[in-house]
Amino acid sequence: MSPTLVRHQLPHSGSMRCDGPHAPARSRERTRDWAEIQERMLVPLYEATYDRLGVGPGTRLLGLGCGSGLALLLAAARGAQVSGVDADETRLELARERLTPDGMPEHTRVVSGGLEAAAPGDAPFNVVTAFHPVGCVSTVEGLTTSLTAAAGLAERGSAVVLGGWGPVERCATAGVLRVAQRLADPPSDYVVGSTGWPSGRDDLEDLADRAGLRPDGSGRVACPFGYADMASAVRGLLSTGLFDAALEVAEQRQVEKELAEALHPHQRADGTVWMPNVFRYLIARTR
Repeated sequence: MSPTLVRHQLPHSGSMRCDGPHAPARSRERTRDWAEIQERMLVPLYEATYDRLGVGPGTRLLGLGCGSGLALLLAAARGAQVSGVDADETRLELARERLTPDGMPEHTRVVSGGLEAAAPGDAPFNVVTAFHPVGCVSTVEGLTTSLTAAAGLAERGSAVVLGGWGPVERCATAGVLRVAQRLADPPSDYVVGSTGWPSGRDDLEDLADRAGLRPDGSGRVACPFGYADMASAVRGLLSTGLFDAALEVAEQRQVEKELAEALHPHQRADGTVWMPNVFRYLIARTR
């Protein structure tokens, strides 16, 4: 198995991130917070889709917006051949560490460029994943372009997994994310409608249609956000990028303070922070 990690030029985001035009350059510390605190919250989503698709030996998987590589690592542990693309080089560095812990072996390609650089040499991909919460206005066009390009690298009928937030009433984090909406001026691009929630009921289907994909089933997965303490919760949520627009117009201390206040109702007596959420996924097929 030879994992391939590519720095993609199109505006991809990681599994929960919303990289709009306001997104500042992220520090290495923020990237570590994502990898060590926040990224694991999406493991139930990754595992549920892998179980449904039977990901394992014989799977040639391309991860769009692979971030620091946890979803790729889980697929590789099942025996899949994995490739990943992402716009964030700092997160790709962590992905390389995870997938090639003993350094960069000769059979691992790490290149810069478009999706073409990730194309497998022997056979096309048969699974493509895009675990982004859909609803980031600034990334929909880029995601559509990327999905269309990725479909061209996959076999006909290959599965394409699209991920997103579930119903607002079933996601405790919804109220917390409204802090980002209120502080951002102009409002952050991930906010749509009056709900402040970054995903509509049919957004996954709409994106699949825009990319020329054929819907073939969907599901919901419980993805609770749990943190050891308030400081970890603040750091984890800030690492998603969903508060970047707010951080451009407000001091970090103010953003952190208001975020902690919004999280307070979710803090338990032992100091841990717990927010039940439901995420949704759509399985689409290439034509």
